[in-house]
Amino acid sequence: MIYSWVIPLCCIGAASLLTAALGLLSRMGALSGGLIAFLIYAGGGLTGIALLAGFFILGAGATLWKSNTKSGAGLSEGKVPGGRSGYQVWANGGVAGVAGLVSFMYPVNTEFFLLLMAASLAAATADTLSSELGVVYGRKFYNITSFRPDRRGENGAVSLEGTLIGMAGAAVLAIIYGIGVGHQQYFITILVAGAIGNIADSIFGATLERRQLIGNDLVNLLNTATGAFVGALMYYFVVR
Repeated sequence: MIYSWVIPLCCIGAASLLTAALGLLSRMGALSGGLIAFLIYAGGGLTGIALLAGFFILGAGATLWKSNTKSGAGLSEGKVPGGRSGYQVWANGGVAGVAGLVSFMYPVNTEFFLLLMAASLAAATADTLSSELGVVYGRKFYNITSFRPDRRGENGAVSLEGTLIGMAGAAVLAIIYGIGVGHQQYFITILVAGAIGNIADSIFGATLERRQLIGNDLVNLLNTATGAFVGALMYYFVVR
């Protein structure tokens, strides 16, 4: 049985080193990412890793897309000198990692916790894509709480284009989940969880973060936790 872990662990270690070498993650960020990936694999297997890879690839691509344009306009959020920190990595992937750990401890509930992983990562993906690409392709921006016109790039300012792009990202995660488990029964659940998590992120940004009561990392953590919570509610009260 131990041999079944060798290749995945080597791949996780290599991926962590590569992200640090490319400057996408700091050393602590790469270490945190490797640990989260291990927990997700332990509880979610290859499907869990595919979900994490989907989030990372889409998020990194959105961050790097027209990065010079965003940086020049002071709108670059995700490109951090030295790479994303461990705090940022845990804020986006910590909920999925915890779900993976609990799934490993209670394998009889793997289906449920794998869904929570997908829902939380769908929320993280929707937030990242809507933030990074919304400022590029959005035309009109509105405050999520008042619906009044707002400034592009401001916390809690959303656009139709960015919102739709975020939902498309959540849909990709839902498709990956469906391919991994062999059916698309929970496609809508993951899509809705990602969308609501993204909306919650904007609400927290427009209220608490703007008032400097909480930071962006906590906002991201609340986003993924909201996605997982919505996924759990739909699992028990809608889908089943």
